[in-house]
Amino acid sequence: MANETLMYTVKRLGQAVFTLVLASALCFTVVQLAPGDYLDVLSRDPTISPELLAQLKQQFGLDEPAIVQYWNWLRQIVTEGNFGRSFMYQKDVTSLIGERVANTLLLSIASLVLTWAIAIPLGIVAAVRQNTLLDRVLRSISYAGQGFPSFITALLLLILAQNLTPLFPVGNMTSVFHEDLSPLGKAVDIAWHAFLPTVALSITSFAGLQRLMRGQLLDVLRQDYIRTARAKGLPENKVIYVHALRNAVNPLITLLGFEFANLLGGAFIAEYFFNWPGLGRLVLEAVRSQDLYVVMASLMMGAVMLIVGNLLADLLLKAVDPRIQLSDRN
Repeated sequence: MANETLMYTVKRLGQAVFTLVLASALCFTVVQLAPGDYLDVLSRDPTISPELLAQLKQQFGLDEPAIVQYWNWLRQIVTEGNFGRSFMYQKDVTSLIGERVANTLLLSIASLVLTWAIAIPLGIVAAVRQNTLLDRVLRSISYAGQGFPSFITALLLLILAQNLTPLFPVGNMTSVFHEDLSPLGKAVDIAWHAFLPTVALSITSFAGLQRLMRGQLLDVLRQDYIRTARAKGLPENKVIYVHALRNAVNPLITLLGFEFANLLGGAFIAEYFFNWPGLGRLVLEAVRSQDLYVVMASLMMGAVMLIVGNLLADLLLKAVDPRIQLSDRN
C-alpha cells in the first residue's frame, strides 16, 4: 500500500509539471490578449516623457515579443526561482506575494475549519433526525445561508460591526497597540480582527456543506447493508457513525480537495470589505494596472493549489477507504 501511494504521488507530481507548463502558457496568452499594458496608464500622464516611457518599456521587457517575454519569465523561474518583478511596486513578485499569502491563508484556513467543524455535525444530526422539528429548522438555516451571496453577508456583518464598535474591529488585522502586547495577546488581537471576516466567508459554505452532509448520509442510510447491519442487532450509534458515516464522507473529501484549491482566492470578498491585507486586494490592483508578473504568479499559485488539493483528496480517500485503488483515479 505504501509503495502504491508513493508511486501514485510521484506519477501525479510528474504530470503536474507538464500541466503547470501548459497552464502557464495559456494564462500568459490570455493576459497578453488584454488590450494595452502597464505603461498605458503612465502614457496618459503629461509629465512623463516619451523617452522615459521607452526606457521603462525596455527595462520591463515589454518591448520584446510576447513569446520572448514568456520564455524569459519561464527560464528565470526554473533557473533562479524568480517569478519576475512587479511593475507597480518595483519589488520581486515572490517577496511581494510572500508578505500577503500568510494573511490570506490565515483567514481561509480559519474559515475552512469553522465551516467543517459546524456543518458536518449539524448535517449528521439533521439526517439522523430526518423530518423532525430540528431537521426543519436546520434546513431553513441552510436555505437562508445559501440565499445570501458572500458580498451581502460581508456587507451586513460590516454594518453590524460599525453599529457595535468597538466590540468588533473593522479594518486591518491588528490594533494600533499590537506591538505592545504579549505573544498571546498578539494572537488574540489577530483572532479578534479575523472573527467577522471568517464568519462572512463561512456562512455560505457552511449552508451548502450541511445540506450535502445530510443528503449523503440519508442516501447511505437507505442502502441494503445498513438495513442488514440493523437487522443483526448492531447498536444504532455504531451503524450510523461507523458503517454509514464512513461511506457518506467520501464525496465530502473530494470537495475538501477543491476547497483547498480555493484557499488563496476564496477570501477576496472578505478581504475587500474588511480591508484585510491579503492577496485579494493585491491581485485586484495588479489586474487593474496590468502588472503582468504579479497576475501570472497569482494564477500559477491557484493552479498549484488545485493540483495539490486534488492529490490530497485522492490520498485522503485512500486512507478513509482502503478498497479504493489509486491506479483507477489517474
